Amino acid sequence: MPNNDGLQPAYDTAQLKNIATYICHTIVEIQKHHPDLLLEKYRTIQWHLPGNQSALINKFVSLLSQTKSWDELIQKIQLSLNAIFLEKSTNSQIITDLISKINLLNPHIHQLNIPHEATINSSSKSNSLGIAVILLDAENLNLNLSTEKFLATICTCPIQVKIAFANWSIRGKLDVELHERGYDLIHVPAGKDNADGKMIAFGSSIHERYPKAKEVFVCSSDKVMTNLCNHLQQHGLIVYQVSQQGDHINLFNSSTGKTTTYSLKHIPDLASLVPILKSLVELERQSTGSQWIKVSKVFQLLNAKHKINMSQVIAAHLPGKKPKDIFANYPEDFVLHKTDDSSEFYVTVFDHQPLHKNDNEPAKISSEKVYDLKIDSAIALENSIKQIIENCNQLDIDGYIDVGIVATKFKSQYNKAITVQIKQLQINGNFPKFLQSCHSFKLKQTEIGWKVGLR
Repeated sequence: MPNNDGLQPAYDTAQLKNIATYICHTIVEIQKHHPDLLLEKYRTIQWHLPGNQSALINKFVSLLSQTKSWDELIQKIQLSLNAIFLEKSTNSQIITDLISKINLLNPHIHQLNIPHEATINSSSKSNSLGIAVILLDAENLNLNLSTEKFLATICTCPIQVKIAFANWSIRGKLDVELHERGYDLIHVPAGKDNADGKMIAFGSSIHERYPKAKEVFVCSSDKVMTNLCNHLQQHGLIVYQVSQQGDHINLFNSSTGKTTTYSLKHIPDLASLVPILKSLVELERQSTGSQWIKVSKVFQLLNAKHKINMSQVIAAHLPGKKPKDIFANYPEDFVLHKTDDSSEFYVTVFDHQPLHKNDNEPAKISSEKVYDLKIDSAIALENSIKQIIENCNQLDIDGYIDVGIVATKFKSQYNKAITVQIKQLQINGNFPKFLQSCHSFKLKQTEIGWKVGLR
């Protein structure tokens, strides 16, 4: 059933002009890079000239001002585009992106009956949390794709709008690159601070242009942008001020007052990072005398000693994951542990050095032989765990080892989680309770969990 709600006051002439400007910029970009998508009679018009752009924008404003609902407005835009472009181009990605960006200007998008093709391809997260916007002074800051991916890990809302300001006639192929990455390009005349001024003027009304905007990245090293950041923050937006200092990008969060540093240097691959992390964990174990080290502490040391930002590494190699997941990706080298759902994660390393034995010492069961043994009773399980502890060289000075390490070694040798084995044997209670019931073991509880030793 069509939606007959009238346009809200937000869709005044200024709002319609924003929509018309989007359409105009899209036509200019298509003519520049894909003129074959335009109908022949529109290919020769010099759309890049300010006079032609102004006339086109005014025509669209006049046309759209006659609509009485958002559905009608979108339909009118699509009919107009059909009259300008070849039929094959109306379903192209650039036109789809244009309609999506226009829909972002409608604060009631989730309440309106907009055709599926015209809606934003976004998750429920973006509907509930809003969107993030990037404002880039391309004359002042080079924001490469890797850095942009890092920014996406910082904000809580998806980045849906990206706008770059520069005199594109002297920026080489940067306009092509940014356009392909989904940026709207706003051209300014040559001259000092022209890009700054345009970005400030445009950005100061970002909350009006994009009512769903919740977070804004202001990307420029010029201190004059501080006023823009303060202005946006006063309107309830979370503002990240992004600047460059040498080979680092600094990201200042106005809400928390914290600065995150992103290195522009080469990001190491995960395989080369593992030995560095192991070394840091081992050094901290020796320094503190503790078997388990906080994951956050390891990442602090990584940043301080090696100038490597773990969030940056994850954004490059494990997008969508959390920094701690690098340890989970290498279970043969690390063990993760937390005492309860609300506690921090701790990490330790496996020691792979072989045990030094005397020639007269009886050989102990290898992991391969242990793997083949069948555990069909509580006694057999007790003996298998005892064997694991006897073969382990990770005992502390008092002869104890963390229960989590024992559980991990059990799974490695038997290809089965200890909790699964306990359930299969119909033993009541969890792993620590089972250990307490066995005569072979002694337990003690520490601030980060249970440890077990042999009697």
